[in-house]
Amino acid sequence: MALQPAAGARDLNPREVERQRLLCEQLAEVYRLWGYQEVSPPTVERLDTLKAGGAIADREVVRLVADDPLGLRPELTASIARAASTRLAHRPRPLRLWASGTTFRCFQGDGGDLRITERLQSGVELLGEASDAADMELLHLLLAALARLGLQGNHQTTLLLGHHELLGALLEVVPAEARPLARERLTSFDALGLDALPLPESARGRLRTLMGLRGEPATVLYQLEQWLGPLPLLGRIETLLRSLAPLAARVGVRLQLDPTFQPHFDLYDGLVFKVVCQGREAPVAIASGGRYDRLVARFCGAGAVAAGTGFGFAIDALQELFAADSLSAREATPWLVAVAALDQLPAALERMAELHQRGEAAEVCGQACGSEAEARERAAARGCRGAIWLV
Repeated sequence: MALQPAAGARDLNPREVERQRLLCEQLAEVYRLWGYQEVSPPTVERLDTLKAGGAIADREVVRLVADDPLGLRPELTASIARAASTRLAHRPRPLRLWASGTTFRCFQGDGGDLRITERLQSGVELLGEASDAADMELLHLLLAALARLGLQGNHQTTLLLGHHELLGALLEVVPAEARPLARERLTSFDALGLDALPLPESARGRLRTLMGLRGEPATVLYQLEQWLGPLPLLGRIETLLRSLAPLAARVGVRLQLDPTFQPHFDLYDGLVFKVVCQGREAPVAIASGGRYDRLVARFCGAGAVAAGTGFGFAIDALQELFAADSLSAREATPWLVAVAALDQLPAALERMAELHQRGEAAEVCGQACGSEAEARERAAARGCRGAIWLV
């Protein structure tokens, strides 16, 4: 009998589960304050929904053995967009929804074997609002959520922004047939591959410069204006950044504009963004999202507003980001209620109920403790906050 979990999966101990629950609850508090309502998309979906029209590679979807082509969700957005456009189609727009749940992805291990990862995600989706107001709301909500999490200065939190249309405008210097490959090599920072493209030297030089163009928004926007002229999209991006700057400064988040940034999944066709923090050993991506109007259009009927934007937090990454003791003060560690003799157990259960009524966690010791010192030792061994010994 196999005694280890499947490759890519893992067992969570009670403390890890409690920390994940606390993180999800903190985020949910913010979502609700902003008027978002909870939904619960299915874990199992049809493959055509999961792959989102080719936006998610077939090799990353965990398939199920069934008569219908089914798989496990690799993210939550496509399922929520489908539900919003079908079962929730009668609800007035915009729809403000949030969800949390486990996602599954398939990947190839170092030895060539297929493995599965499972991750916990929490995020929001704003559907049916095509204007820039939706993007502005969503990013302000993201900053509010970051503030609620209590990230510190040592985390060096950075909100990195890009735009699908902006990258498209920058690639117009490249012949049309070479643009898909140029986009791929730019977004993957493949400098050697970029140099190998059969391009005019002027275009190659522009792309080399573009690959390294990221940082303080005003500086990047100035360079983009030199290349693209008074493009209306640049003005919209500048307005968005200007609205974010005061709140970002208050919550300690650095804004960075990166014209070549694109998320892992090709779901997005407008604004895209990612939140990166400095972990104990390396940078950690804790959230990402963007606008996905094209995806919504695949599900909604004629006359509906095909618009959606959202983000998701990687709860596992957040849990690893915080130091081991950073969440311990918020955990409800229980009292241990112990008795000198087992015939006193009914009294111990009554005392435990009193603690519960006051909102304090408590558990009962099923073995007699001959002294208060022994009760304290048992409490310490179980990780309890202390002992209540009844004689």
